[in-house]
Amino acid sequence: MRILALDLGRKRIGVAVSDELCLVARALPALGARGRNADAAAIAALVTEHAAARVIAGLPLHLNGSHGLQADRVQKFGAYLATQLAVPVEYWDERFTTVEAARLLTQAGISPRKQRDQIDSTAAAILLQSYLDAHPHLQSGAFGHH
Repeated sequence: MRILALDLGRKRIGVAVSDELCLVARALPALGARGRNADAAAIAALVTEHAAARVIAGLPLHLNGSHGLQADRVQKFGAYLATQLAVPVEYWDERFTTVEAARLLTQAGISPRKQRDQIDSTAAAILLQSYLDAHPHLQSGAFGHH
């Protein structure tokens, strides 16, 4: 089983996918945000291509855990996306993922200008890894075999 994760931004959508055992997340090329229908179609194609069993959307909460405009926007899109996919859409706290992505890319020696192209999907991979680490039962293969 694979899981697809999304870091939904206004200009780009960061994308990451888990391995078959749900142990490791890896970044995929980011999608250019082109509007609700086009974005949902592109995400649906990725779900099919990677045989993802669920989609995790990063929820940008405020530091105190409350929802803001961006979190509401993500949930609105997620609700729409769920109507377009045959798999469930879940939300996962994405606070600090972009900061962590920038730190990792800087450590890797990638210039700030080049980071712009990679930061969204790196943030999606961090988000997905956090989700995988918090759900070890997925790794046993127990998920989806009810």
